[in-house]
Amino acid sequence: MFEELRADEKELVGMWLDLGGRVTGDAIYDRVEWLTAARLEKLAENPPELAELYRDPRDNRLWERLLPFPGGPPALRLISAEDAARKFGAAVAAP
Repeated sequence: MFEELRADEKELVGMWLDLGGRVTGDAIYDRVEWLTAARLEKLAENPPELAELYRDPRDNRLWERLLPFPGGPPALRLISAEDAARKFGAAVAAP
């Protein structure tokens, strides 16, 4: 089981691990994948920027999932409603 997002967290950055014969994601990579699949609500996508917008239903904070390149390790960053609206093309209203 992974840890929920904490109030003091602002950014999670996954990395690749080279295990000699294969490359795999690190623990942060796995946590970002779990959070976006099981805990956060997906609100929007921005395919040209390899970005997705999520809301944490526990505190309504907005999070942006970014990839450095297609198929790359994900990062999850806190984003303001204003920046989310600008990047994802629509106003983001609180529930």
